[in-house]
Amino acid sequence: MAGGTLPGTDADDDDGSDRVVFHVDMDCFYASCERLRRPELAGEPLVVGMGYEAGETIGAVATASYEARAHGVESAMPISEALELLPRRANADPADPDAPDPGEAGRYLPVDLDFYKEVAGDVKAVLRDCADVLREVSVDEAYLDVTDRTAWDAAGTPADPPPSAAAGPAETRTLAEGYARHVKERIEREAGVPASVGVAPNMSTAKVASDADKPDGLVVVPPGEVEPFLASLPTAEIHGVGPVTERTLAEMGIETAGDLAAADPDRLGDALGDRGRELYRRARGEDDREVTPTGLPKSLSRESSLSTTADEERKRETVRALAADVARRARERGCLYRTIGIKAVEPPYEVNTRARSLPGPVDDPDLVESVALDLLEEFAGDRVRKLGVRVSKLDFAESDQATLGGFDAGGGGAGSGGDGRDRERGSEPRSPATDGDGGKLTDWVGGEPDGADADDDGKADRRTADGQASLGDWS
Repeated sequence: MAGGTLPGTDADDDDGSDRVVFHVDMDCFYASCERLRRPELAGEPLVVGMGYEAGETIGAVATASYEARAHGVESAMPISEALELLPRRANADPADPDAPDPGEAGRYLPVDLDFYKEVAGDVKAVLRDCADVLREVSVDEAYLDVTDRTAWDAAGTPADPPPSAAAGPAETRTLAEGYARHVKERIEREAGVPASVGVAPNMSTAKVASDADKPDGLVVVPPGEVEPFLASLPTAEIHGVGPVTERTLAEMGIETAGDLAAADPDRLGDALGDRGRELYRRARGEDDREVTPTGLPKSLSRESSLSTTADEERKRETVRALAADVARRARERGCLYRTIGIKAVEPPYEVNTRARSLPGPVDDPDLVESVALDLLEEFAGDRVRKLGVRVSKLDFAESDQATLGGFDAGGGGAGSGGDGRDRERGSEPRSPATDGDGGKLTDWVGGEPDGADADDDGKADRRTADGQASLGDWS
């Protein structure tokens, strides 16, 4: 690697790690998705939830934008309470003296999981392309081990390293900081939504860092700076400390991470069991957990943003390139696929998908291109701003590959049904008021968080660090 090594980052450090871990946390994800397709909502208080329509009495806030939070609205709050704090804009009538002030009202939109799934897929594609080891924790949160992609070395020359442009304790810009900024910018460019990224030598510190400068933040905590970075934070900021544990620690006179790091680990063990000793280590910046994948991917995809175009040859060239890349990645991972699909995003953000089922699992790059181009024909003459190709229903077992003799890329194969197209439309044009079908975004999650990601009693926290209600609340 070019550049000099930062002071305090050698193998003899207290942290003892040259690992580079990113924690990527999407900012107000549901609200950001709604603003993606309705840019006019930028800057307005926005609440995404259920139960605010006339006649409905039960509902809750899924997520609230930062502007809505300024009025006291929080995720998982009863919608009736949210409406008291922030009246609905639709009820603001300037001609009615008893109506709420339009300047003190907000927008309320229903949860649309289908659309959020499409955007989450865009984010997921970026993360999988940027890291060899990825742990997807939830729809809006993931850990990346990028040790093989970057390093803690200083950027520039050893004699004149540039200062860090990130928040946090880093004084010198590192290669890791530059790579994290690259990941952030790709998410913004390719998925259209903002993310905050924490960079550290271990998982728990990276998670704390990602929440330290929201929204759209980048916080870098190099080895050797972990314990000082954590020391002044309240104990609630330590990964794994929930309300019950926070109260228990406060009763013991432990208010900050520094207090926790200086506490008697045996006393903590007596009060909290093994969790107490684990939190003691985390407060000292000690976390040797490896970033482990949550499971095999259910699909492989690649997408490309375009300047809005209706040029048919440009669209076909793009799909050919995407198909070749997806087929290559499938072959490298040793997986077969049973479905080939495309995505076409029309401006401003109308997401359309088409897919075709095959008679059985195959590994056939030419077929991926042929089917993808055939599916693209349905969008002939349409203006698009993004195209994507996906293979799904992956098979990582050593199963026999299907014989596709007689399979016509222009027609249906066995099991394709009808005209050979599975209409997976997230694709019918939807108004911003259209609800999703209530399905979970399990293709992002890939499994439940393990015990290390759970709060106090071992149950996963219902909110992310950014305050968004978990998907379990919207099944």
